[in-house]
Amino acid sequence: MNARLVQLLEAALKTIQEQGLVPPDTAPEVQVERPREEGHGDFATNLAMRLAKPAGKPPREVAEALVAALPETDELERVEVAGPGFINFHLAESVFQAVVPEILRAGAGYGRGAVGRGERVQVEFVSANPTGPLHVGHGRGAAYGDALARVLEAAGYNVEREYYVNDAGRQMNILAASVMSRYRDLVQGAEGTFPEKGYQGPYIRDIAREVREEFGDALDCGFAYPEDAEDPEQAMDRYIREIRERIGEEAFHAVSRRALDHILAEIRADLDAFGVAFDSWAHEQDVVDEGAVEKALARLRDNGQLYEADGATWFRSSDFGDEKDRVVTRADGVATYFANDIGYHWAKYSRGYDHLIDIWGADHHGYVPRVKAAMQALGQDPEGLEIQLVQFANLYRGSEKVPMSTRSGQYVTLRELVDEVGRDAARFFYVLRRSDQHMDFDLELAKRHTEDNPVYYIHYAHVRVQSIRAKLEEAGEALPTSAELADADVSRLLEEKEGRLLRRLQRYPETVEAAAVSREPHRVARYLQEVAAELHTFYNSHRVLVDDPELRRARLALVEAVRQVLGNGLHMLGVEAPDRM
Repeated sequence: MNARLVQLLEAALKTIQEQGLVPPDTAPEVQVERPREEGHGDFATNLAMRLAKPAGKPPREVAEALVAALPETDELERVEVAGPGFINFHLAESVFQAVVPEILRAGAGYGRGAVGRGERVQVEFVSANPTGPLHVGHGRGAAYGDALARVLEAAGYNVEREYYVNDAGRQMNILAASVMSRYRDLVQGAEGTFPEKGYQGPYIRDIAREVREEFGDALDCGFAYPEDAEDPEQAMDRYIREIRERIGEEAFHAVSRRALDHILAEIRADLDAFGVAFDSWAHEQDVVDEGAVEKALARLRDNGQLYEADGATWFRSSDFGDEKDRVVTRADGVATYFANDIGYHWAKYSRGYDHLIDIWGADHHGYVPRVKAAMQALGQDPEGLEIQLVQFANLYRGSEKVPMSTRSGQYVTLRELVDEVGRDAARFFYVLRRSDQHMDFDLELAKRHTEDNPVYYIHYAHVRVQSIRAKLEEAGEALPTSAELADADVSRLLEEKEGRLLRRLQRYPETVEAAAVSREPHRVARYLQEVAAELHTFYNSHRVLVDDPELRRARLALVEAVRQVLGNGLHMLGVEAPDRM
């Protein structure tokens, strides 16, 4: 309807230009939006206020002329000039009633749009370090990233999902050393001192057992982590070097690979159970091995954007808006994680995407300027790379906050969360707020079967519609199809609560589009709560299966349209739409 009102206003503008009220070369963009207050109509525009200066007339006078010049249409009940020159549109009831057959005929396609124009978008999300299982903090990024990808697809974008595996660098050495420490315990039959900076979860013991099954006791190098290490970081580095020297690079790499494969298999299984799938899995080690990092740094050097200082190589990121320059190669000649990230993102640009969207934890907010700076220095448009930040999810059991740290082994895994509250509740709760807002995940609320649990409330609305269909079956009546209901006389839907439902249903396509453009899938979640609330209010006030056959059919069509929209919206968030509770 927004586009239709723009079309009417453009026609009116042309008319008053021909009348000489507004200069013919005045061509402002015609914008129509939803007013904040219901009493101000269904749509409003400030076009007259923007035309007032070139017209040399008061905004209200221009507004009145625009209203008078609007083409006649039965889509508008009335049009009002308000305040200093706003134009408020009140749509005819028939416009809202017409949404019911539109929904029923479109089915799962209702709400899908074309604002994306088929543009290629890559969404890279989760990308958790492969040093441990996914925990509840990763779950929020997974739910947000997948919901965003689904929303973008519904809005007409061509979306590809990617997981970036950080499988190069020191963290993988620490992982291998952690496994070797537990491996030594198995061989020796007793637990020695475990590295303070090692990964301590029970999965490390599982991997150690796999290593022993493959290698037997052959990798026992007889070297234990020192008990009296004063500097844990330096002690860990010495421990890693000693293990590598004693068992050899080939064996050390085999242990690291075994650990990586084990953890990635668990991550893939957890994501699959969470309803999240990826089109590609990119590996940091491949980015390095294929020369992307080396080539990117060579380009920066050729562009004069690298320099040497203190034995290291630095990127002049401050020339591109970063707060300071950044090291890309350390004094020991090893490329930094930032250097690898430069190579990875430069390679992504070369794949021909129209938009790159990275979803990072909010603790990486300071990392954004340097990556964008590097892309700009490499000749890429930094605006082509969007970074969406996701705040950590705090998990509570009652009033007690659960501490979480992958390295210390204190965390609740995503698998445990899904087992406890269910996939639907977990996914919906994660996307109920803006991704950059803090959230406290209330486990007890997520499991509660009451209306204060938002996912239960929406599920119940969907099931209520299904229960009406069940009543028809019990009565031995034929269930009308959506196509048959699309021909119902919806002009019979005149009750106030029916009208409120109709108005809410009409907003679904614009909600999806706004969620896609703003990268905010929580808008869909909030919208579904509103639809469910309107459905419950209507259901509690009016019978659907009334004696009047025409009204009965119209109300069946209405609630079936509600069921369709709830199902479409839930699917967009990766949540099931159940037929029974």
